[in-house]
Amino acid sequence: MPTGRASRRCRPGFFARKGSEADGGSRSHPRSAAAACAPLARADSPAAGDVVVETRWSAISSGTEKLLWTGEMPSFPGMGYPLVPGYESVGRVVDAGTEAEARIGDWVFVPGAACYRDARGLFGGTAARLVVPSARALPVAESLGRDGTLFALAATALHALEGGEAPDLIVGHGVLGRLLARLAIASGAPAPVVWDTNPLRRGGAASYDVIDPADDDRRDYRAIYDVSGDATLLDVLIGRVAKRGEIVLAGFYRDRLSFGFAPAFRAEARLRVAAEWGPDDLFSTRALIESGALDLSGLITDVRPAGQAASAYPMAFDDPDCLKMVLDWSGTA
Repeated sequence: MPTGRASRRCRPGFFARKGSEADGGSRSHPRSAAAACAPLARADSPAAGDVVVETRWSAISSGTEKLLWTGEMPSFPGMGYPLVPGYESVGRVVDAGTEAEARIGDWVFVPGAACYRDARGLFGGTAARLVVPSARALPVAESLGRDGTLFALAATALHALEGGEAPDLIVGHGVLGRLLARLAIASGAPAPVVWDTNPLRRGGAASYDVIDPADDDRRDYRAIYDVSGDATLLDVLIGRVAKRGEIVLAGFYRDRLSFGFAPAFRAEARLRVAAEWGPDDLFSTRALIESGALDLSGLITDVRPAGQAASAYPMAFDDPDCLKMVLDWSGTA
């Protein structure tokens, strides 16, 4: 791929098209994708209000990025391959445009970038150097280290909670489910029950119980938060919700959601969809972390050098022991 001048090169871990229209794939939706770590040219030089961030750590999303990897992501404007994934990066501002020079030296969280000429930024954070508007680079404590990559997930959990009652049942004990539980307890709400069908995911709880749903006969949950991404569970959850209770769809679903109307009618169940975080959620998350109310530790289980992206992505998506994978970009800038 063209690289441009050396000073303008990024070294991203990008998803390239794998499969062709003849074998069922397409440029926008391949049958599967492959990760590679290679130079790509930035689209433009930094603007006056931009900062250049040298990435230290970037995390892999086992939800959104898995759908991009498998080619199962529902179509949306701008979708296509090759793409640079990632929206969970931390690093240092090493250069800036004339209006943002005061930011040089800041340690920041970056929720993605769109600075590539040869690939789409979806969402563009998995690269050794990122060019973003200064306002998009959130100052965070360097002492958080790689845990700083969890800001987006923590903000997503907070965004879901701010729309209604605190959960008394959380479905799924991945990183997002754990952050939901921690935030609920930090808010002063009673500890929620958490379901997970995978015995390997039932450990790591602090001050709340994680159980197999088969061992739970409750049918009076007031607020159920589903972060499993399993589109087949809606009927099950409707059967467990209290009269006029709420089910919050806080995950991302590949398949179409449907449910039987009669049980939902009898329960007068409410459904709410919680999307991704907004800027205010990031600021609120930072305040909770700085105050000690929210702890991000113990959620990252695996770290690999960025040069091993091709093997790190399948592990992040398919290994049940891998709760959260982080790429280490040291020495690659």
